[in-house]
Amino acid sequence: MNDRSKNKTILGVERTTLAYSEGLRTYMLSVYNYMAMGLGLTGGVALLIVSSPVLLQTIMPMMWLFIIAPIVLVFFLSFRINAIQFSTAQMVFWLYAALNGVAFSVIFLAYTYESIARVFFITAGMFAAMSLYGYTTKRDLTAMGSFLFMGLIGLIIASVVNIFLASSMLQFIVSVAGVIIFTGLTAYDTQSIKEGYVEGSSAEVAGKRAIFGALRLYLDFINLFLMLLRLMGDRR
Repeated sequence: MNDRSKNKTILGVERTTLAYSEGLRTYMLSVYNYMAMGLGLTGGVALLIVSSPVLLQTIMPMMWLFIIAPIVLVFFLSFRINAIQFSTAQMVFWLYAALNGVAFSVIFLAYTYESIARVFFITAGMFAAMSLYGYTTKRDLTAMGSFLFMGLIGLIIASVVNIFLASSMLQFIVSVAGVIIFTGLTAYDTQSIKEGYVEGSSAEVAGKRAIFGALRLYLDFINLFLMLLRLMGDRR
C-alpha cells in the first residue's frame, strides 16, 4: 500500500470515528435533556399542587393512586419500549414525570423548602460526578451493576419490612445503603446507556432509546435525592 492509499485509509477511519463521536454526543445530550425536563416537570407539578390548598385537598384522598400509577408506567416503558411508537414513549414519560410530581408534593409538606433545595443541589453534584465517571471510565462496570441490582432488591425488601416495623434505625440503614446503591447505579447506568448507542439507528429507534435511558437516570436521581433527604432534610 502506497503512502497515498494509507492516508486515505487513515482519513476514512478518522472521519468514521468523528461521526460516531458526534452521534454519541448528540444521543447522550438527548438523554440528559429528557431527564432534566422530566425532573423539571416533576418539580413544577409538585410546587403547583402544594401551593394550591384546593388541589391538595382534592388529591390527598387519592394519593395512593398517584403513587402506584408511576410504578405501573415504569414497568410499561420497560417492557414495551421497543413495541410502542416514539410519540407514545414520549407521552408516557411526560405522564410519568407529572404523576411523580403529584406524589412528591407531600415532600414539600414534610420538609422545609430550604432543606429540599440544599439536598437537591447536593444530589445534583453527586449525580453529575458519578455520571461523568460512568461516561469516561474505561473500566467495565457490569459486575458492579449486578452487585448493585442485588443490593437494590434487598433495599426494597427492607423498606417493605420497615413499613410494619417502623424502626428509625432500620430506616437510617436503608437510607445510607440507598445512597450508596443509587450513586453506584448512576455510574453503571450511564455507561450502559452509552454502550447501548448504535450508530446509524433511525430517529425513531434512537429517540425511544434516549427516552428509556432518561428514565433510568431519572430514577437514579430521584431515588438518590429521596435517600439523601431522609438523612439530611429538615422536617417541618
